[in-house]
Amino acid sequence: MATISDITERLRELPPEKLVVVYDFVSYLTARQRGELSGHSANDLAEFMLASEKSFAKDWNSPEEEAAWSDV
Repeated sequence: MATISDITERLRELPPEKLVVVYDFVSYLTARQRGELSGHSANDLAEFMLASEKSFAKDWNSPEEEAAWSDV
C-alpha cells in the first residue's frame, strides 16, 4: 500500500510537465470520490476527459509510447 509520503517522494522526481498529468488525474479521482461526477451525464464526463487530453498527449505522443504500444 502506498502512503502519501511514498507518493510525495516519487512526485519530487518528476519534471513539471509530468506533474500536470498527475494533477489532472488526481483531480479526477478526488471529484469522483466526493461524488461530484456521479450526477454528471456521459457527455459531461466525456468533456472532462477531453479537457485532460492535452496534458496526457504530451506523454502519449512520444516515441517511447509508440514503441510500447506498437504490438497492440
